[in-house]
Amino acid sequence: MTDRIKRIHEECRIRGLAGMPTHFMSDLHGAVLGRYKNLPHYEKLARSMAYAIENQPVFAYEGDGIGGRVYYNKEAPVEQYSPELDWESEAYAKIKEFCPEVELLRESRMINASNKGHVSWRYDRILSGGALGLKSEVEKYLENPKDEDARAFYEGILIMIDALLSFNDKHVKEYEKLGNFELAERMKRVPRYPAESFRDAVQSYFMQHIVVMRENPYGGNSPGRLDYFLWPYLERDLEKGACTLEEAKELIAELFLRIDERIYNADGWGETIVVGGTHPDGTSAVNPLTYIMVETMIELNITHPLVYVRVPENPDEKIIDLCVRYMVEGSNRAQILYDPAIIGAMVSSGVPYSDAVNYYCGGCMEIGVQGMNSDFLYLGWVNTSKMLEFMITGGVCLKTGKRYPAFVSERGLLGYSDFESFYRDFIAEAKRLVHLSLKQQDFYTENTERNRPSFLLSSMLDDCLERGRNMHGGGVRYHDYGATPLALPNTIDSLIAIKRGVFEDKICTAEELVSALKADFEGYEALRYKLKSLPKYGMDNDEADALASRVMSDFSDMYQSFETVHGGKGKPIILTFTYAPAAARMLGARADGCKSGELVAHGITPHASSMTKGITAAINSVGKLKYECFTGGASTMWDFDSSWVNEDIIRAILKTFIDKNGQIFQGNTTSVDELIEAKSNPENYKHLIVRVGGYSARFVNLRPDLQDEIIQRMRHSR
Repeated sequence: MTDRIKRIHEECRIRGLAGMPTHFMSDLHGAVLGRYKNLPHYEKLARSMAYAIENQPVFAYEGDGIGGRVYYNKEAPVEQYSPELDWESEAYAKIKEFCPEVELLRESRMINASNKGHVSWRYDRILSGGALGLKSEVEKYLENPKDEDARAFYEGILIMIDALLSFNDKHVKEYEKLGNFELAERMKRVPRYPAESFRDAVQSYFMQHIVVMRENPYGGNSPGRLDYFLWPYLERDLEKGACTLEEAKELIAELFLRIDERIYNADGWGETIVVGGTHPDGTSAVNPLTYIMVETMIELNITHPLVYVRVPENPDEKIIDLCVRYMVEGSNRAQILYDPAIIGAMVSSGVPYSDAVNYYCGGCMEIGVQGMNSDFLYLGWVNTSKMLEFMITGGVCLKTGKRYPAFVSERGLLGYSDFESFYRDFIAEAKRLVHLSLKQQDFYTENTERNRPSFLLSSMLDDCLERGRNMHGGGVRYHDYGATPLALPNTIDSLIAIKRGVFEDKICTAEELVSALKADFEGYEALRYKLKSLPKYGMDNDEADALASRVMSDFSDMYQSFETVHGGKGKPIILTFTYAPAAARMLGARADGCKSGELVAHGITPHASSMTKGITAAINSVGKLKYECFTGGASTMWDFDSSWVNEDIIRAILKTFIDKNGQIFQGNTTSVDELIEAKSNPENYKHLIVRVGGYSARFVNLRPDLQDEIIQRMRHSR
C-alpha cells in the first residue's frame, strides 16, 4: 500500500463512519408531489429522479484521483411522502386479495417474499460508446417507437442520461476550483464520451455506478465482471507505456475505498465484483487485473466491495494459489466460484452458453447473467424445514401449538403408511407454497414496472431498448425470480430419519415420533439417540446422499416449473445468509434428532451434527448432488480451526471441492477464542471481519444472535 493509499484509506474511513448529509429522497418525493406532479406519470417519475440526482451535494477533495461521491447512511427525513414511490404496499394489497392465506403463511414463517432484489448492468456500453453514444442509440429508437409506452420509456432514459451528465459536470467545476485540473479534464471527457484510457474507464464506470445506485437503491447491485471489462483499457495503456501495473493497483485501491466509503456503515449491503472466469470461447479470462483486485482486497481492511473469484475450467496453479492465499489471508472475505459447475447448471436450464459464460455473482452468491436479468434476482425464502414440520404435525406449529390449516393431511405423519406417499405429498405441498411465494412477485412486478421504472439502469440491460420496455415491463431478456429454499440439508436429514426410523427400520411409530417432537425429546432421549445415529447427508453415505440428491432435484424442479409474468423462470438460490438464527427460532424439534433451537445448515453444506466423518466426506456428499439443479447458485460454508488451517490444507480442500464440481466455496479461519473475546470487548476488535454467509462484515457490528451463530459453527480440524 502506498503512502497516498494509506492516507486515502484513513480519510475514507473517517468520512464513511460519520456519513455525509444528503437530501436525495426528500427531493425525490417532493418533486413527485410538487414540481412535476401534473406531468404524465412516466415523465413525472423520470424528471423527479433526475432532479434529485442533479441536486445532490458534490463532495470533492483536492487529492482525489476519482470523482464522485454519494452517501448511503445520512438521508434527511422525507418531509413529503409520495404513495407513488411506495413500491410495496399497493402490491401487497393485491397479493392478499389473490391469496387471503398469505398473511397466515408469513406468520407461520414458512414463506417470505419482497420486491427487493439484485442486478448487474452492462456499464461497458457507456465505457465504449459514452453516454452520448447511448443517448444517440435511444434517440434512434425514439424515431419510431412501437407504442406510447415505448416512447415514454425512451424519453425517460434521455432525461436520466442528461441527469447523469449534469451531476458529473458539477464535479468538473468543483475540481477546477480545487486546482485538480487533471481530474476535471478527465470528467469533461467521461462518461460523456468513450473511455480512451484505463483511468478514463474507471472514472466512467464509477460515475454511472453511483447514479444507477440512486435509481435502484438496494444492496446487491453488482459491478459484476469488473476486471473483464476494464482489462482491455489497461492492456492498451500498458502496451503504450501510459500506465504501469503499480499505478493501476493504486487506482483500483482508491476505487474500492470509494465504494466502501459510500456504504461504510452498511455491512451486508453486498456490492459484488467477480474476477477471473471464462471467455466466450471457453478459454480462461483471468488477467493481471484479476490478481490486482484480489491482492488489493487482501491489503485493505474493508468490507466493500465484495470481491469473489471465478475459477475457469482446468485452472492453472497460479489462480489456485491466489484463491488459497485469499482464503487464508483475506480476513474471511473470499468466495470462490467454479465456472464449469455454474455455467453447466445455467446451460441445463436453457440459458445459451454465450450468455451463461457472462454470469456474475449478485449481492450474496445468487447467479445471474450480467446485464440480462431484472433486479428480482433474489427475493427471499421458503423455510423447507418448517414445511416439513407442518407436514409431520398436520399443520401444527411445534413452537406455539397453533394450527395452520394449509396442509394436505391434518393427521400429518400419522395419516401415512409408507414413506413414498408421505414424501410425494410433502413435495406437492412444498411446490404449492413455493409457487405461491413466487407468484407474489408477479404483483410486485406490475407495481414496480409502473412506479420504479429505473430508466438508466434498464437502458443497459438486454433487451430493454429493443422491446421498448423497462426491466419489469417485459424488457429484460431473463425475467427470472430467485429465492432460497432455506434449511434443505436439515430437511434432508429429517426425511432420512422418517424413512428409516418410522417406515423401514421401525425404530419408532409415527405416533411416538410426533409425541417426541412435541415434547422436544424430553423423556425420549433413547429415541433421539437412535435418530441421530441414522445415516445423514454429509457422511459420504450413498443412501443418504441419494435421498439428498432427490430432494435437491425436486426442489429445483418446483422452482423452475414456475413461469413468471414475463415468461421467465423461478430459480433456486441456495444460501442461508443471516437467516440461520431466525430459522432456528422458527423450528421445533426435528425428526433427525435435533432439538428446538438448534442451528440450521448453510446453503447445501451438511449440518454440523452430520459431518461426523470429516470435511472430505462432507465434500464427497456435496459432490454427489446434481450440480445442474442449482441454476441460481448453491453455496457452501466451511469454517476452519485456525490452529490447523494453512495454505497447503486449504489448497487440498479447495481442489477436492473443484474436482467434485462444487459451485461456491466460502468460510472462516478466525479462532473461536478470538470471536468470544471480540464479543466481550468490541472496542478492541473493530478491525475483525468475518464471513456471515454470502457477505462479510465487521464482527462487532453484527447482531448478538449472528455473533453467536458464527461462534457456534463447526470448525473443521484434524
